[in-house]
Amino acid sequence: MAKDSTDDADGPGSPACYMHLLDAEGRPVDPVQATDVARWRKAERERLLALRMALDAEYRARATERITRELDGVLPPNTAIVSTYFPIRAEPDLRPWMRELHAQGIRVAVPVVVAKGQPLEFREWEPGARLAYGVWRIPYPADGAVVRPDVAIAPLVGFDAECYRLGYGGGFFDRTLASLQPRALAIGIGYPEQSLPTIFPQAFDVPMDWIAIGDGAPRRRRG
Repeated sequence: MAKDSTDDADGPGSPACYMHLLDAEGRPVDPVQATDVARWRKAERERLLALRMALDAEYRARATERITRELDGVLPPNTAIVSTYFPIRAEPDLRPWMRELHAQGIRVAVPVVVAKGQPLEFREWEPGARLAYGVWRIPYPADGAVVRPDVAIAPLVGFDAECYRLGYGGGFFDRTLASLQPRALAIGIGYPEQSLPTIFPQAFDVPMDWIAIGDGAPRRRRG
């Protein structure tokens, strides 16, 4: 399986398409700059992962409770399918919230890695589902139907003021958001300590629509 957790492609090694060779205005990307950004992201990713895993478990649990209340507040009315994830490496644990959604009649899915360089696949989950294990031994519903979520929630390694998300470096989540038609509402979640002034977004980066970190003020992308 996988989850989007291997994502945020940091250079031309795992692009969604050849558009990685152009910036947002169609101009060629400076390869030196792209390499510098990739190196900086790698270092920041390692720093932020170490910071997150050092956070106290009780602190993370309290923060996650606040995050789920923020998620309740930003889910669009009549949301039918929400994609979440199974947590690893001290990510906010949404499993109790997943059960709440299911009890409310909202369908829940989790992302699965199909192949390197390909968009994620979303498998429907419900309490008691038989699980299989994929990339990084992350569980996923072995018999779950493939669905297209209305809302896709992704854990953050880092985030910035423009709602760009730093992920794990494989590009899966960006590639998936770019492929979904119609596009799912994208929500990144994490802790306040993961904030960055900027992630130096590149042409392949897809911003989140919302960022929720449990501080009572979910951030909505401007424009």
